Amino acid sequence: MATDKPFDAATDAKYVQLTTFRKDGTPVASPLWAAYDGESLVMWTETDSWKVKRIRRDPHVVVQACDVRGTKLRGQPVDGTATILDAAGTDHARSAISKKYGIVGWVLVKASLIRRGKDGTIGIAITPR
Repeated sequence: MATDKPFDAATDAKYVQLTTFRKDGTPVASPLWAAYDGESLVMWTETDSWKVKRIRRDPHVVVQACDVRGTKLRGQPVDGTATILDAAGTDHARSAISKKYGIVGWVLVKASLIRRGKDGTIGIAITPR
């Protein structure tokens, strides 16, 4: 795997499948927006989502480039370690998503802030294992 693409095709993909694991080891995949910030792959999701609960219990994840539905996978799956971000890290993730996805990303981030408030969404940073 090239060092300029530590997450293979997911490094700069429009959609990234984030796979987390249930207590019994069953994988659960979700397509998300993600932005590579030079150190990690940052994502942004609802604070009370099951994926966040699973990451808090087990930070092992797998990421892979995918389509909007998470069905057409491309590139290699990459094992990673997920970290739930604090408020400053979450703001960084929102900013990275807004920057990468342009006006659509900016509008969705702002709409989410209005709808859910600052604590309604949370950032996730993935580092390769």
